[in-house]
Amino acid sequence: MRFLRRGERASTLDLLIAGLGNPGRQYERTRHNLGWLVVDELARRQGGSWRSKFSGMLSETRLGDLRLALLKPETYINESGRSVSAAMRFFKVEPESLLVVHDDVDLEAGRLQARRGGGLAGHNGLRSLVEQLGTQEFLRLRVGVGRPGRGDPRSVSDWVLSGFEPEDDVPALVSRAADAVETIVTESLDAAQARFN
Repeated sequence: MRFLRRGERASTLDLLIAGLGNPGRQYERTRHNLGWLVVDELARRQGGSWRSKFSGMLSETRLGDLRLALLKPETYINESGRSVSAAMRFFKVEPESLLVVHDDVDLEAGRLQARRGGGLAGHNGLRSLVEQLGTQEFLRLRVGVGRPGRGDPRSVSDWVLSGFEPEDDVPALVSRAADAVETIVTESLDAAQARFN
């Protein structure tokens, strides 16, 4: 994917990357907060620091000569669109320059899928984004968390709000997801799909 350079449009950013999650200690290491964990890893790699903005936490960083903004909405997942749309208005970002990183129960645990557009798959964070933006045509990195196994009494909503299993290698998954984001940014969506989907 070729990002537009400054002067070709009004935005001062090449890409806005929003990781979905919930604020509060009780949600920190849950499946639903994988988006936050991935943007935290991206900020760590780029030496970015966080500040409060847009009802969330914002980190402005660079990857090579590309300007990125990382956003962790703190509105709770169901209201993610409020925070993301405020950041998009501020930076004058079009939907095609938005990448949303989120957990996905329809992908087996540990699987990644990079794509543009697609359905909501019952994800309330995506629903909020589409309501605010009026389009589904933004970039996504879906991070698979699977569903409760046979005999597991938890509902899907309890599953995503619970912590990972001891056998889940969360640091490796977060690192791979961050690698996929960097591939989208520096190479293309196609390259990320070939390597990570």
